[in-house]
Amino acid sequence: MFSLPLLISAIGPWQIVLVVVVVLLLFGGRKIPELMRGLGSGIKEFKNASKEEAKETKEKE
Repeated sequence: MFSLPLLISAIGPWQIVLVVVVVLLLFGGRKIPELMRGLGSGIKEFKNASKEEAKETKEKE
């Protein structure tokens, strides 16, 4: 099976361009900023929740 570093190194600039073009075709230019905002807020929520969990775990010890 493939290892992760090998798979990541196999991704070239043309594959990235292809993915960007497909995303633009599927969602359009106006929808992408809204999607990125939603993704950013989801990541922020995840980080906050993990920090809270770590804090609660430390307090229990």
